[in-house]
Amino acid sequence: MDFKFGEKEEKLRKEIREFAKEELPLGWLSSMLEEESNDEDWAFAESMSKKLAEKGWLTMSWPEEYGGKGASLWEQLVYSEEASYWGIPGVTMGIGGVDWVGPSLMMFGTAEQKNKYLPLIASGEPDGIWCTAYSEPNAGSDFAKIRTRAVREGDEYIINGQKIWTSAAHRARWCWLAVKTDPDAAKPHNGISVFVVDMKSKGITVRPLMNYVGLHIFNEVFFDDLRVPAANLVGKENNGWYQLMHSLGYERGSIAGRCYGYNKRILDELIVYTRGNGLFREREIRHKLADIAVELETQKVLGYETIWKMSKGDSPVYEPSRDKVLNDHILERLAMLGTEILGGYSQIDPLSRNCKWTKLNGHMEKLFWLFLGFAFAAGTDEVELNIVGQFGLKLPKSY
Repeated sequence: MDFKFGEKEEKLRKEIREFAKEELPLGWLSSMLEEESNDEDWAFAESMSKKLAEKGWLTMSWPEEYGGKGASLWEQLVYSEEASYWGIPGVTMGIGGVDWVGPSLMMFGTAEQKNKYLPLIASGEPDGIWCTAYSEPNAGSDFAKIRTRAVREGDEYIINGQKIWTSAAHRARWCWLAVKTDPDAAKPHNGISVFVVDMKSKGITVRPLMNYVGLHIFNEVFFDDLRVPAANLVGKENNGWYQLMHSLGYERGSIAGRCYGYNKRILDELIVYTRGNGLFREREIRHKLADIAVELETQKVLGYETIWKMSKGDSPVYEPSRDKVLNDHILERLAMLGTEILGGYSQIDPLSRNCKWTKLNGHMEKLFWLFLGFAFAAGTDEVELNIVGQFGLKLPKSY
């Protein structure tokens, strides 16, 4: 089987590499989900996002009528791989809008919603930045138990409740919000709806949640008598569960290129590091690096299978969950091996960028603290494995 890309995809890959070489500082190495933490990095990401949009890369696989280029999913995959490998800022800052909000609006949104929000996302401008509010203090993987409530009052809904672990809520212009509109539904998941919320609205309070490393990525968001126009309801009332399953599929499906590209860069950096200090001569180190290299090839092939099915018009059911679990495993392996290779250097504050003792820009230290959190994001591994077991292996439920 030939896994080579065509001439169009390879031309795009070359263009992105040249773009990264021209636009990024020499030796640039960027972490995932870091740019939203401080103003300087965010400003750089904003400027780069606009440049990506101007080139038509940001939403390249979208239909032209919505600001895309109508590019194939394979071109989108190449873009995701290369942008993540080189750490191009501005890609992840719009990730929610580009990867799942936009496609979901195309499927379930009204004409007015599409005309208003999709061009903003495609523009790469700050007004096109979204946050996603699903999880709550008492409802994470058990999503049907969310309590944030929306009550219809005339032409508005009044929303009260709390969300947690909301990435980029302190930067976003819009919120993709899941709420309960029918708490008395016979089945809990039948009473959920989705709204578009303006983050500048009265009644919203955002509080930072600092992670282990000291980065401000997550937030808790409070809604106190927030009034949202009924026109901001996405799709049908109480049909949110069905709609969000599609959104989560888009979110997990985006793992294929983005995470492989990032992981491959970290592995390559570790190989360069070990070659430079003589550690590569140790057989055990070489074998461990080789093991991860094999896992990365597996990740790439499985991710390509997911994209292949999507390119045929199929809706992958269990494959995105499978890919997500594998990526979590690889991140853990990279983190553990990376800190082992760095030894004492891995105990340096990962945010000490200007410290001469900081190795690989503090990446391994950050990844060591954060890999467990990635395993919870977008659904815990246990939930994902249940999906794989039920829909992929056709195993019976135990309850």
